[in-house]
Amino acid sequence: MKFKNQTSVSEFLLVGLTDDPELQPLIFNLFLVIYLVTILGNLIIILAISSDSHLHTPMYFFLSNLSLTDICISTNTIPKMLVNIQTEDQRISYTGCFSQLCLVLVFFCLENCLLLVMAYDRYVAICHPLRYTVIMHPCLCVLLVLLSLLVSIVHGLLHSLAALPLSFCTNVEIPHFFCDLAQILKLACSDIFINAMLIYSAGNTFFGVPLIGIIFSYFKIISCILRMPSVGGRYKAFSTCGSHLFVVSFFYGTGFGVYLSSTFSNSSNKSAMASVMYIVVPQVMNPFIYSLRNKEMKTVLRRLINWKPFICWGLGL
Repeated sequence: MKFKNQTSVSEFLLVGLTDDPELQPLIFNLFLVIYLVTILGNLIIILAISSDSHLHTPMYFFLSNLSLTDICISTNTIPKMLVNIQTEDQRISYTGCFSQLCLVLVFFCLENCLLLVMAYDRYVAICHPLRYTVIMHPCLCVLLVLLSLLVSIVHGLLHSLAALPLSFCTNVEIPHFFCDLAQILKLACSDIFINAMLIYSAGNTFFGVPLIGIIFSYFKIISCILRMPSVGGRYKAFSTCGSHLFVVSFFYGTGFGVYLSSTFSNSSNKSAMASVMYIVVPQVMNPFIYSLRNKEMKTVLRRLINWKPFICWGLGL
């Protein structure tokens, strides 16, 4: 079938993970549970950090921002998919699609930048412990978060504004559960050379540079730890950055897996399933990683759960 150019598209169709009607209830229930666990887990992390003065440190300040970012990523993608499944309506408006696209790019880039900031924080804490409080001043911490947000907004707007002038064909089905930039570009009838070059250059800049920074930070951290004479000191140093290193490995590992999947597979359904690994799974896993592998977090969470007013409220007393 020959597609006809259409410069004014009013809506797109989000096909989702599958078009099998028998699997829709299962997908709905699964993603509803994932979304609720993501929101609850990250909110508990934020509440625990804000309620305990011992956790008012740069590391936990960055962690609370990371949890907030995870909430934003999940809220931007999963609820729309759940509504589409429940109403059996796959439509999303042109404005809504590009707004979702921009926010996904912003929050995903923000998480990437925050992981770099957290790696720098661990580098200062382990390699320059005596100067830690001087270097990681509260003003610097806030500035780093604001700078990360600014870079992320620029990244999101850069791709979104570059995609706005594109004209689309009569086929407006997006084989995904959210408005993914790569899938939108595949629907375009106009030339996407500039967009492709922008993805390549911006990807290397906004994601490659932070990854190099994280690798360099941990190279310095490991070198510093190995020079410590005490076995106990080495273990304590490793434990302070273990959770973050695990999250970094999980975040970039899933992202790299999605990249390989899209490179060696032409199936849109497989690409959509692979995208779940970086747009859904890390956000639900991060609270468990930081709460289960961090003694301070476990202590505060235990105290928060055993808080008497909380128990009374839960019992309806």
